[in-house]
Amino acid sequence: MTKRDIASQDATTLETAPTRYIEGHGIRFAYRRLGPATGTPLVLLQHFSGNIDAWDPAVVNALATDRPVIAFDNAGVGRSTGQTPDNVEAMARDAINFVDLLDLSKVDLLGFSLGGCVAQQIAAEHGQLVRKLILVGTAPKGGEEHLLAVLQDAFSKTDAPDPRLPLFFTTSPASQSSGLAFLKRAKVRQDDRDTDNGSAVTDPQAKALITWCATPDPGHAILRAIRQPTLVVSGSHDTMLPASNAYAMSRELSNAQLVLYPDSGHGALFQHHEMFVSHVRTFLDAQPVAA
Repeated sequence: MTKRDIASQDATTLETAPTRYIEGHGIRFAYRRLGPATGTPLVLLQHFSGNIDAWDPAVVNALATDRPVIAFDNAGVGRSTGQTPDNVEAMARDAINFVDLLDLSKVDLLGFSLGGCVAQQIAAEHGQLVRKLILVGTAPKGGEEHLLAVLQDAFSKTDAPDPRLPLFFTTSPASQSSGLAFLKRAKVRQDDRDTDNGSAVTDPQAKALITWCATPDPGHAILRAIRQPTLVVSGSHDTMLPASNAYAMSRELSNAQLVLYPDSGHGALFQHHEMFVSHVRTFLDAQPVAA
């Protein structure tokens, strides 16, 4: 990394980076790019209902100190045009189209929740494109999910300042305090914030996630097709996509490491952001072990 790269990176954060656009395949994709100009880009695949500004700056900015990081809105989400698909396979195709438009020949993927399902599909189908894979708070095809029940419970808590507080964090004082800190960080950006497209995004995304988990995958064909080194991360008390999914994935993947964070829910990567960033850096920087 050159001094110029470092200076450029230091001046740009998720809160200050301009939203860029690139168009192709009938879609105008919105994205932000942080970090140095060189290195294998880490592409972020977002959770159900989330857009670029739903990422935690503490995670994104820290990861971007030593590698390019790209956060983007997939088709129909945020400021990206097009229609949000109702299945994971189409979401994966749209994400691949975005990567192709940026002319990236090799990427690392970080998929959170629904984004983790999309990341699995991409890694299984495009082994030459994906170098390493990070799956956070997600499930394999045919896995266990409680999306609608957890959403209903979270939105019934009308005293919560944001639905993500009961959705992503446990009821312990420590977790709730971390949740409030995350919400504060996520709201720092005031200018050029991403947009919430409501049910036009959440309805098809809910169908995609529920269908993914309800569809059996005999012999775990998708997981078995993923040969890349994979870091699997979960919160110990994830109520939306339980930690049993993470254990199941780590058993079936050929080259996986499993990390389970204590007293944490679906947003474990935001609650334990410093530890998460440290684990991700160690994983991405490690040299592959010769077979």
